[in-house]
Amino acid sequence: MIKYLIFIISMVLSWQAAAIQITIKNTKDEPMANAVVWLTAKNTSEVIIAPDAPYAMSQKNREFTPRILVVPQNAKVEFPNADSIMHHVYSFSKAKTFELKLYKEQPKAPLVFEQTGVVELGCNIHDWMLGYIVVVDSTIFAITDITGKVDLAAPLGEYTLNVWHSGFGDISNVESESVTVNSAPLTYKIKQTITEQIDFATDEFDDY
Repeated sequence: MIKYLIFIISMVLSWQAAAIQITIKNTKDEPMANAVVWLTAKNTSEVIIAPDAPYAMSQKNREFTPRILVVPQNAKVEFPNADSIMHHVYSFSKAKTFELKLYKEQPKAPLVFEQTGVVELGCNIHDWMLGYIVVVDSTIFAITDITGKVDLAAPLGEYTLNVWHSGFGDISNVESESVTVNSAPLTYKIKQTITEQIDFATDEFDDY
């Protein structure tokens, strides 16, 4: 009876959720904004179930909005066009290759992103448009704010902490390390030098 109670208590504790704050810093020990952070549980056979409702990667003012979208594996993503002009969205990425030819408003159906990885997006009409869909093997994820922080909730236990940034020289190179989630804040310092992000100006008066 005592062994059974100990087992039940240990199970309850293992599923107790902890609020955890994670700070990401660059090689200069400065807070790094817009870094994608996710936790992957160790020693588990949990199947990632993506929500039925699709995520959205919009085009607005001739830009992808949001510029970085994080979704769990097998998530559906739609690509609504909020501009009055047509866009031609495509990706040649290994994680997902597709092409949505010239269209206004919204394609007929969302796309399913079955494979984990980074999907780089472009527009055949507007060369400056660049966006990313990061497909992760987890439902515990967020993007850092201007202070380099994310707040996540996860059951207590052992995880792999994964970090990605669009400034990585090789955007397929995710950084990872083992961590223990127990409510204590964590800090991770990336190892790669970040490439400067260039924002291309657009002409609001052009007609394409």
